[in-house]
Amino acid sequence: MTLSTPRQAPLPSAGTRIFRSPTLVIGGGCTALLLACALLSLIWTPHPPGEQNFRLRQAPPSMQHWLGTDMYGHDTFSQLMVGAQSSVLVGIIAVSIGLLCGVALGLLAALRKGWMEEIIMRVSDLTFAFPAILTAIMLRATYGTGLTTSILAIGIASIPVFARVTRASANALWQRDFVMAARACGKGPWAITREHIVPNLLPILIVQATIQFAIAILAEAALSYLGLGTQYPTPSWGRMLSEAQSKLFDAPMLAVYPGLAIALAVMGLNLLGDGLRDRLDPRLTGSAR
Repeated sequence: MTLSTPRQAPLPSAGTRIFRSPTLVIGGGCTALLLACALLSLIWTPHPPGEQNFRLRQAPPSMQHWLGTDMYGHDTFSQLMVGAQSSVLVGIIAVSIGLLCGVALGLLAALRKGWMEEIIMRVSDLTFAFPAILTAIMLRATYGTGLTTSILAIGIASIPVFARVTRASANALWQRDFVMAARACGKGPWAITREHIVPNLLPILIVQATIQFAIAILAEAALSYLGLGTQYPTPSWGRMLSEAQSKLFDAPMLAVYPGLAIALAVMGLNLLGDGLRDRLDPRLTGSAR
């Protein structure tokens, strides 16, 4: 008589595990829609975004203008599509600035204890005292108002965030057994940082970059709303809100459309960050899967 061993259930594939996370699916879908609109607007929009039709100012939605027109006769849907370009461009470049500079400073602070770490952390504290809006006001004297001002202001504000996250996570990794084993094998601090610390930091940095992307989009809209960011005639969600403010009671949908676009983009990126954290954080893997 032979005893049959129970078969183990096959492990779900990576794609199946992703679709089991509603947060990741919804966040990824909203983010994909944002990127698709930004990319599609490079080659096609229903109407030229700068085209003005004064006979159809504040026109209601129709087959010709899907979301109507604004007070200048611009097609609202085309303006929203092109406005996604500014948000994505500022988000990518600003987050890249914060990521590269902040990670380098955070790794250096974790590697060089003592006065070097104190200087980096105190400079980070000082940078926290100057939010993106205040930094943009100071940069306005040098670069004027525009997309460059938004990118630099948001990028500088992101550096201390990445520096603190990197330093805290790297300090924890330096106490792990595999790092001690690498030390016992004779590897130097820089080799350990390159081969062991940085690869283990990638999941945390990916999640943080996603969250900072959402913050960058919100900050860009705020700067454009205040007149410190993207300038006319380049479409921007924040500037669309600013222009619609004077017509809030006559044509409230002119403010609803860009506000809804900002909310969906920020919500999608935040949900994507939460979903990625659940998938990539080893402490949460068990509960996520």
